[in-house]
Amino acid sequence: MEDIHWLGHASFFFNDINNNTVYFVDPFQLENLNLKPADIIFITHAHYDHFSKADINLVLKDDTVIVGPSDVLDKIDIEIARKVFVSPRKDYKIKGFFFSTIAAYNNHSERLSFHPKENKWVGYIFNLNNQKIYHAGDTDFIEEMKSLRNLNLDVALLPIGGTYTMDVKEAAQAANVIAAKVTVPMHYKNLVGNNYKEVEEEFKNLVTNSKVVILEELQ
Repeated sequence: MEDIHWLGHASFFFNDINNNTVYFVDPFQLENLNLKPADIIFITHAHYDHFSKADINLVLKDDTVIVGPSDVLDKIDIEIARKVFVSPRKDYKIKGFFFSTIAAYNNHSERLSFHPKENKWVGYIFNLNNQKIYHAGDTDFIEEMKSLRNLNLDVALLPIGGTYTMDVKEAAQAANVIAAKVTVPMHYKNLVGNNYKEVEEEFKNLVTNSKVVILEELQ
């Protein structure tokens, strides 16, 4: 887990020791962090707390590749050769780095307008340092997650905050079905407020088919 760094919310960066490269997912609120520039930036969807141009610019360098859905990449002003347009259920390779996409959307009746399935927003599955890592993006517990059990994932990064994504109970159901070796909760502290410790403990108690690890946010 030392190569996975939580930046808060749904934002992460990963150190690929095999390729000596740095990857970011949904960089957000990075202004006070001293971070290495990105080789690849992955964006799950177009909401401001996942697709922040200001934060992308903080870790951008001349050869950074940006990966994301078309409604994200169409808003980024870099040469087309540095953009990789993605949609759900596909496999990709960039700079020797393999990854896949999975759908990310709401199916809960009260959340359908937040992340519609037809937007074709994504989560990502990475092969990093001989680990399979799933970043779910903003999503509910959806049918597509059931197939992830067959991948024998090492790490699953799941939103648990409710309101816009699955809540702690729904996320625990997803974690038990996915059955990754380790499950890391994300996208919850700013949604549940001062009760976040209680939410973490509830998630730990409800997840019985995976080891829950609470990451410290990078300061």
